[in-house]
Amino acid sequence: MLRNVAAVIWDGVAPFEFGAVCEAFAIDRRDDGVPYLDFAVCAPTAGMVRTNLGFGVEALHGLERLEDADLIAIPAFGGPSGTLPVDVRDALLRAHARGARFLTACSGAFALGEAGLLDGIECTTHWKYATELQRRFPESKVVPEVLYVDTGQIVTSAGTASVLDAALHIWRQEYGAAVASAVARRMVVPPQRDGGQAQFISHPVPEPDAETLGPLLSWITAHLHEELDVDSLARQVLMSPRTFARRFRAETGATPYAWITAQRVRRAEELLERSDRSVEWIAGEVGFGNAAALRHHFTRVRGLSPQAYRRRFACGEPATA
Repeated sequence: MLRNVAAVIWDGVAPFEFGAVCEAFAIDRRDDGVPYLDFAVCAPTAGMVRTNLGFGVEALHGLERLEDADLIAIPAFGGPSGTLPVDVRDALLRAHARGARFLTACSGAFALGEAGLLDGIECTTHWKYATELQRRFPESKVVPEVLYVDTGQIVTSAGTASVLDAALHIWRQEYGAAVASAVARRMVVPPQRDGGQAQFISHPVPEPDAETLGPLLSWITAHLHEELDVDSLARQVLMSPRTFARRFRAETGATPYAWITAQRVRRAEELLERSDRSVEWIAGEVGFGNAAALRHHFTRVRGLSPQAYRRRFACGEPATA
């Protein structure tokens, strides 16, 4: 269980990514029902650390504090040209050997690459740096189009705000959807974004009169129990199925089927946590039809069965309709 988090920084740290890590894990949200985490900021030498924008932040701890951390967060630190201090590298290797988990933001992935910790695993970074990450560390498996990659011990996130997506993912894994939603609500961000970096890579600007699927997406989330197919959804927004499917992927980063399935799994999470309804009932309520289909999709996405998820995260509160 996640109890202890340390952010490790050194000269050249990017303040936004560092701040995002602090926002996700350092704030005491016990009044919102969020477990308290022991959070610390560490540096090669305790004291002032200069950011890449010229001002300084103070680290109260040296690298010895990493020895207690369940999770070590590494913010961006100057892009691919940044240099990983030798003593930080050695501390990261010791932490990895004892089983500590890692979260990187943006170019922070290069630090793990320099430590040899990305060899043989999938990872990501900002789309602008993805090619360089793969070139520098050819034994890694860079996935450039996603917001974050979780391989178990190592979670790498893409540019800037995606570290919040990865942090909420970790909250969700450790304490369930209700806690992750509470953290997200305080930060005023979505509990889980869909899509990936492909939405942000430079591409032609849509025509000024382009349709938006925002209202339809809201309608879908309120009607997950219904039969939802491309043809009927396309009719709602007066598009051909082919145009609708293309527009849907452009706006969400996912196919209609994948997006709707993700919403159904998310709603099932809430019902498993907050109600004692049967898995069969929940399957019908979220649109999977039967318990077998729910178990299949839920286990594929979350890595554990609906029953196991309920045993771990049930909070006994009534679910809202």
